[in-house]
Amino acid sequence: MPYWPGKGLEQTEGTCKTATQRAKELGIEYLVVASNTGRTARYFLDSGLHVVVITHHTGHKAPGVQEMTKEERRFLEDKGFDVLTTTHLFGNVERAITSKFGGLYPGGIISATLRTFGQGMKVCLEIGTTAVDGGLVPYGKEIVVVAGSGGGADTAVVMIPAHAKDFFDTQVLEVICKPRIPK
Repeated sequence: MPYWPGKGLEQTEGTCKTATQRAKELGIEYLVVASNTGRTARYFLDSGLHVVVITHHTGHKAPGVQEMTKEERRFLEDKGFDVLTTTHLFGNVERAITSKFGGLYPGGIISATLRTFGQGMKVCLEIGTTAVDGGLVPYGKEIVVVAGSGGGADTAVVMIPAHAKDFFDTQVLEVICKPRIPK
């Protein structure tokens, strides 16, 4: 397993190549990737895999703003990618409660725990679940998931995602790559 010397954008190309290679070695057809602008998703254009792109939800960066342009979304969809924009699994309505009233809620605890392995690990589990809940990857099958921190991909895993309502049934089978020092 490659451990990258740092996190974020500098690791994107290596992460995407390593994830694609491992998916092919294992005969996995589906790859889920976090890509807010489409830049990271483009690394998989010639992968031969069924690619599912999960974006930030509209309003993540600023109220009413979607980071992926309509043109980029159309381009990726024309290339056969599924693109899903939806609420973050661990953020959802709990973030509104925490912001307004304080306190700590289960989604925040799960997020903080997964971040001990790196932001990319948290996002991998989040978007794998989002993809299966959205019906874009087959239930009960192994998938490869790619995510990262700081505007690039630095983490990839093989997992069998569970639906959000059964999140703790999720299985992380392999860590393909990640930053050695996650923070």
